[in-house]
Amino acid sequence: MSFGESREVASWLAPLFSLTYVTNTGIVFGLFQGMGDVLLIVVLIAISAIFLYYRHLPSGPIPLHIALGLQLGGALGNLVDRLVRGAVVDFIDLNFWPLHHWPIFNLADASIVAGVVLLLLVMLTEKDRQPASAPEEGRGLEGPEAAE
Repeated sequence: MSFGESREVASWLAPLFSLTYVTNTGIVFGLFQGMGDVLLIVVLIAISAIFLYYRHLPSGPIPLHIALGLQLGGALGNLVDRLVRGAVVDFIDLNFWPLHHWPIFNLADASIVAGVVLLLLVMLTEKDRQPASAPEEGRGLEGPEAAE
């Protein structure tokens, strides 16, 4: 495909999405265009932070591992594109309302967004599940109950 060219995957899918070849020197959904060197440093820091955080996670919280894996995979995929091609290749072009004018994106972008959304859900549900701390010994009881 040449730059800017669109193709239908299948005629029955045309109302939903098509493939359109564009490049992106910014980040997810075309934000911060033209800041390649700064973004490269930010992406490398983010990837390092995810690796370091992941190493210290207990083996239990599977959704948290999935969220970080999605973010890491997406960041690495876009990093490879940026290093090899000088820009990220985007190709998923949504054609249905209300996303008809949504920026063209790629699977790595979708993976990053899904990972962030899952991470937020994990954080919200974990916050609700944390047990209330027990009152310290000798504190928290007042009145007649304290004498017992």
